[in-house]
Amino acid sequence: MNKRKPEIRLTSTSYVVLGMLDWLGPSTPYRLKRVMSESVEDFFPVPHTSFYAEPSRLAGAGYLEEHLERGGRRRKTYALTERGRSALATWLEEPETRPGEFRFPGMLKIFFGADPSTFAGAQAAHHRGLATRFEAVRDAADRGEVEVAPQRRKVLETGIALHRWWAARWDELDASPLLQ
Repeated sequence: MNKRKPEIRLTSTSYVVLGMLDWLGPSTPYRLKRVMSESVEDFFPVPHTSFYAEPSRLAGAGYLEEHLERGGRRRKTYALTERGRSALATWLEEPETRPGEFRFPGMLKIFFGADPSTFAGAQAAHHRGLATRFEAVRDAADRGEVEVAPQRRKVLETGIALHRWWAARWDELDASPLLQ
């Protein structure tokens, strides 16, 4: 008997899970979260609790297969189904016209009257550190030490440029007097 799987709304978190499984192959939620924190979370953060619940939700709707380890820790491993691959392929082909989401608490503080000189230096250092970390990955790829697919290289270069820009902007905010 073929049971019809329930229809669910796929969210950005759903597509992160589908994309990570397409990239990594069958994985546990822990592995997905670990790799996500080392890759896409730098530009697309996902709440920890919703991310861990998503594979089970997607499996219930037929987008993923769930395999339970028989012994030991009884970990769950998830893999894409044809329905999951199809949903991911459709999403990847859709044009993206929505604006990106920026949530910068420092900008919110300045908007409401905080003096940027109290934290702008730390913000600039944070962005320089991220840019340096991304440059190290790029340089390792240039030396052939790690593999970075062309589409991921574009994201990496964008991240470097963006964090260098933010570092410069925070330096400017640190140096300029507070507007009255």
